[in-house]
Amino acid sequence: MQYMLLIYGSEESWAALTPDQTTSMSEEYDTFTRSLRAEGKMLAGDALQPTTTATTVRVRDGETLLTDGPFAETKEQLGGYYLIEAESLDDAVDAARRIPGARGGSIEVRPVRVFV
Repeated sequence: MQYMLLIYGSEESWAALTPDQTTSMSEEYDTFTRSLRAEGKMLAGDALQPTTTATTVRVRDGETLLTDGPFAETKEQLGGYYLIEAESLDDAVDAARRIPGARGGSIEVRPVRVFV
């Protein structure tokens, strides 16, 4: 079964990291990503640009409305994701707990409904 591991954290906290801390965190993510690949679980995954680059699209009464920024203000922002193949929810949660961002933020684990 496929699961999305959605990585939430504070953009302010990420921006406050020193260059050495940023390098260390990037290395941890690289190690984690390599482990998913070695386990045959990795399907996709990327980091997202900051919410300041987001555009929200709404269609109301046939009119397209664009808003700069994310849909809602939150304490934690969606910063990236992994799409993995896992045998069970427990297996997906095990992968999620190993994501470096879980230590300071949160990881949402959601089964994917795959349409053929």
